[in-house]
Order: sequence, then structure tokens, then C-alpha cells
Amino acid sequence: MSGKVWVARWAAVAAVLALLVSSAVGTAGAVGGPVVTLSTAQAGAGGSVVVNGSGWRARTLLMLLVCGRATPARGVIGGTNSCANGDGRAVTTDAQGAFSKKLPVAEPPVPCPCVVHVATVTGAGAEADAVLQVAGHPVAPLPDEPSGGRLAMLSDTRLAGSSGVLTWFGAPPSRSLVFTVGNTGTGAIKDPVFQVGSAHGVFAPQWDDRQWHGTLAPGKKAEVRLPVELSAGAHGDYTVSLKYDGKVLAEQPWGVGRPWGVTLFWILLCLVVPAALFRIGMAVVDRVRPRRPGAARLTRTLRLPRLPRPRSRTTEPPPSTPTLPWFSPDSVPGDPAGRLSAPHNDSPTSPTTPTTKGPT
Repeated sequence: MSGKVWVARWAAVAAVLALLVSSAVGTAGAVGGPVVTLSTAQAGAGGSVVVNGSGWRARTLLMLLVCGRATPARGVIGGTNSCANGDGRAVTTDAQGAFSKKLPVAEPPVPCPCVVHVATVTGAGAEADAVLQVAGHPVAPLPDEPSGGRLAMLSDTRLAGSSGVLTWFGAPPSRSLVFTVGNTGTGAIKDPVFQVGSAHGVFAPQWDDRQWHGTLAPGKKAEVRLPVELSAGAHGDYTVSLKYDGKVLAEQPWGVGRPWGVTLFWILLCLVVPAALFRIGMAVVDRVRPRRPGAARLTRTLRLPRLPRPRSRTTEPPPSTPTLPWFSPDSVPGDPAGRLSAPHNDSPTSPTTPTTKGPT
């Protein structure tokens, strides 16, 4: 019984020690940065090699290339122009930042020494190299490393600034690319020239030279601000890249809003211009068409009637109608000519006193 207890205790201790060792190894790999290893150190063109990696960011897209004129210490001289880009492979790291990918071996466009170059495609820049001997490919010594300064990135890039109101109406969006660099060489760096490129979607970036005016002494660092400007009316997802001495240093995403002022302008234009053309056309037709003779008279008759003038309070008596000699209002019925009439009494009679007739 006691023997079984001791065995269980030693098993628990061994498990704890294994856990501590694995944690220490993982921590060391994370501190040392990404690591790349190959299944074989030598392969011929047309063969393949398995590339294993660890210590990368989780769920990160990587690009694997066979490059010439490169060493792990100096990197790839000439950038991706020294790599077999047509035979590269892409891989995504797992949740622990590891990957394993089969890569075909191709001859790079420049002589060896050669490496398998692994670098991130998006996000913060990270890269690692593993030495690979390509059998049958020529080998040439590397160019001498300059004894002057050597520029290195010390911080991530960011876009500073904001666009004005005119950008809402299609003006070119502009920002400032801000980053910190340091001089790790033995000589001073004066007025370095960077290359800033902007790419939309999957298209290749368009590079522009941007010179930073200043002197960076050995062991010193400085904050650099470079202007970035897109074309007029640009909108969507863009990627701003930074390159120095043929090597891409960083990439920064940039989401540009749609210029809704331009859309509003076109909507108003589509409404106003047809209405103006219709009004002009109707005015031309009204002046050119022939007039009918009664058109003016009809126009006059269709005018609004004039309002009657207000009458004065003092009214004049209506004019008396003259009585014709052959007509009398007291004519006898049956005598249309009015020749027979009743006797007319010229004397006024009182409305209250009756008329007295004499004996017949």
C-alpha cells in the first residue's frame, strides 16, 4: 500500500516538473521572438521542405519564400526582389502561434547564400529566417555591409490627424504616418529617405519617396512623421506601407469613409438640371409657336373681373321716365292703342278722404 502511495507521489511531482519546463520553454520562445526550423538543411530545385514555426502571434497570416543573398544575421538583401515569389506559400498560425507547412524548393533570382524567409502579411511586422542550401544553385559572396548607421524600427506605426470638411465632398484624404526609429549602427544617419505606399484591397501599393530632415546619431532614436495622401474621392479599406532601403518595415490599415457630399451633389444635379431644361424648353416653345387672331382677345376675356367700387351712402333719386303722349298707364283694357282712357283727375286726392261721385 505504501509503495503505491510513493509511486503516485512521484508521478504527481514529475507531472508538475514537466508543466514547469514546458511553461519555461514557451516563455523563452515568446521572449526570443518567432522561430523557424526546417525538416532538412539542403534540398534541390523541384524538391520540397517542411517549414515549422513557433512563437508567432495566434491566428496570423504568414508568407513563406525561398530567398537568395540572405543570412539570418543580415536578413534578405534587396527585399522580396531576391526571392522566388512565384513559388511562395501562405499559412495561418494556430491558437498557440505555431504552424507547419510544406514548401516547394525553387531557385531564387539571385545567387545564394539562401534562406527560407517567413514574414507576417498583415498587422505588426515580424519575420524570421532559416538557412537552406539549394543544391545546384550558384553561390556568391554578400556585398560588404556599410560601416555607417543602420536604421531600425522601435515602435508600431500609427496614423495621426484628421481630414477636413472638404473630404466629405471628395477632397483627397490625408494623414501623417508616425513611428519611432533608432540608429543601431556605428555612424550617423542624415536625412534618410523613406518610401510610403498606399494600397486599396488586393492591389499592389504605389510607392512615393518621403525624406525626413534630420540627423540620427548612433544609439539615438527619433520620432518620424511622414505625410500620406490618397487620391480624390478615395474611400474603403486601404493599407499604408513603409519601406526603407528596399525592406518593408511596417504596414498600417486605414479605413476611409465614403464622401457622401458628392452623392448628395449628384442627386441634386439629377433633379435640378431636368427641371431647368424643362422650364427653358417651355419658354422657347411659348415664344416660337404662332399666335391665333383671337388669342389676345381670349386672353383679355379670361382676366379676373374687376371688383365693384363701393357706393357712397348718399344715393341720388333715379331719373324720371318721360311719358309718351300716346301711352297712358290708365288705358282701358281692350284698347291696345290707348285711345280710350278713363278720366284723369289732375287734382291731388288725399289718401284718407274718399272721392264723392255726383248723381248721374
